[in-house]
Amino acid sequence: MTAYLIAQTEIRDHETYDRYKGQVLPIIQKFGGRFIVRGGSLEVLEGDWTPGRLVVIEFPSMEHIRDWFASPEYAPLLAMRQQAATDYLVAVEGC
Repeated sequence: MTAYLIAQTEIRDHETYDRYKGQVLPIIQKFGGRFIVRGGSLEVLEGDWTPGRLVVIEFPSMEHIRDWFASPEYAPLLAMRQQAATDYLVAVEGC
């Protein structure tokens, strides 16, 4: 079943985060992922929420998300992202 990684990101170091963005796509694609939302303007419709950057990545399954997140290929980029930003990540199955 299709699954989605949803991330809310508060960037602290834009230079390092830009390097991360420039390198992460091939690794996401290797695990069958594709960006649905990658930043962009947003509008809060309900609730007291002021997210910074939102990202949604579609994967073929939850297993693909877990494999990508735990992969040795992603590990150095994970460290780079964690250095550059504070993130809140959830994985959710689609319909």
